[in-house]
Amino acid sequence: MTNNDILRRVRFALDLSDPKVIDVFAQAELTITADDVTNLLKREEDEGFAPCDDTTLAIFLNGLINDRRGKKDGPQAAPETRLSNNMIFMKLKIALSLQADEVLAILALADFKMSRHELSALFRKPSHKHYRLCQDQILRNFLQGLTAKHRGIAPQS
Repeated sequence: MTNNDILRRVRFALDLSDPKVIDVFAQAELTITADDVTNLLKREEDEGFAPCDDTTLAIFLNGLINDRRGKKDGPQAAPETRLSNNMIFMKLKIALSLQADEVLAILALADFKMSRHELSALFRKPSHKHYRLCQDQILRNFLQGLTAKHRGIAPQS
């Protein structure tokens, strides 16, 4: 999955308007225009498409955490320059204040079964012996389940 695709899916799942997306970026101290948002949300084949790099997506996810959970005191943490699916999944879990059972229930909404142990392996440090890489399929199913939960739209088979 591309970063633009993830941004589109999160925006749709959480029903974020363009002004809200601008506000989420502002929560992480990045000023972005409505045209910038529109270009980030376009498909690759569309004219005016702007690729979303890892840093931009990290800023958006950090802003989502600040928006949903409140901003921490002190300076804003520097955004990551490289994001993995594990980090994206973790940031979404934090932003939405989800516990393991809630994440498993969201995955179940997308007809994706996963054990609690498999899930916890995704959120471990990469140096841990039980760490597991989060594949695109897991993140995609989580985002589909999130859409089903927040918008009441059944996932496509």
